[in-house]
Amino acid sequence: MDENAIDQTDSFPAWVPGAEAEAHVPEPEVPELIIISGMSGAGKSRAAAVLEDLDWYVVDNLPPRLLKALTGLMSPGSSVNRVAVVADVRGGKFFDDLIAVLDELRDAGVEHRILFLDCDDDVLVQRYESVRRPHPLQDTGRLLDAVHAEREAVKTLRGRADAIVDTTDMSVHDLARHVRQLVAAEGELQTRVTVMSFGFKYGLPMDADHVVDVRFISNPYWIGELRNLTGHDKPVQDYVLTQDGVTHFVNGYIDLISGILSGYERELKPNVTIAIGCTGGRHRSVAISERVAAGLRERGSRVVVVHRDLGKE
Repeated sequence: MDENAIDQTDSFPAWVPGAEAEAHVPEPEVPELIIISGMSGAGKSRAAAVLEDLDWYVVDNLPPRLLKALTGLMSPGSSVNRVAVVADVRGGKFFDDLIAVLDELRDAGVEHRILFLDCDDDVLVQRYESVRRPHPLQDTGRLLDAVHAEREAVKTLRGRADAIVDTTDMSVHDLARHVRQLVAAEGELQTRVTVMSFGFKYGLPMDADHVVDVRFISNPYWIGELRNLTGHDKPVQDYVLTQDGVTHFVNGYIDLISGILSGYERELKPNVTIAIGCTGGRHRSVAISERVAAGLRERGSRVVVVHRDLGKE
């Protein structure tokens, strides 16, 4: 079905044209507005959820005439500067105003992009039958008639879309990946990593995705001059990291977890917590956590370090 093929562009068109800023001057964060529309059952709710996960402010089923008021909240540096609005035939007569409102916004200098979700009619029918919900235009008629009526109602909007995604053969995960690739900046596609040191005697972190036990390393606690220091101090770091096999272990773990993080990104896992534990969470786990975090950063990962139990002793 060529007319419904996934738009082959890698991303939406550039948002605001103009000369590039000098390298040393950070570009201001430009307000962005995306209209999500398309066929009912084609995946608009999933697309909206993806944008919400990317920290967009998402409004579902907003009457188009309220778009002007909503865009009035958007400004560079504002907490509301990336807005996605789901607008479709559920709005009834209100939806008829959408094209005119979008023209008015553009005339007023408010740019927008349209993401249109489409799907083959037979698949839409199957999806509605599986969820046992009525189509917004079905009333007392046939489901397929409602689908045909909707396709006619959104025809003009489809023709103006900046990106068309055909979800006929997509799983919900395929759709999420595609939407993320269309709208997300490169850094937003990365899985965020938290490296957490902890002490086993205080219990395992409940939110850990990976737990690493570094109690095989000799404990600096039993060295008098190191006991009152922490893994942040160089003498402790030197003692921990220069023991036989420790550097090899740390580098090997960084290699291992880097490959795993790539898989998490493909599977759209937004956050991963790596918990590294020793007995009290003061010496070994702190030093190793900092080294693992540094190694992951060197490979381009977004990493924060948390020392859960440091200071409890």
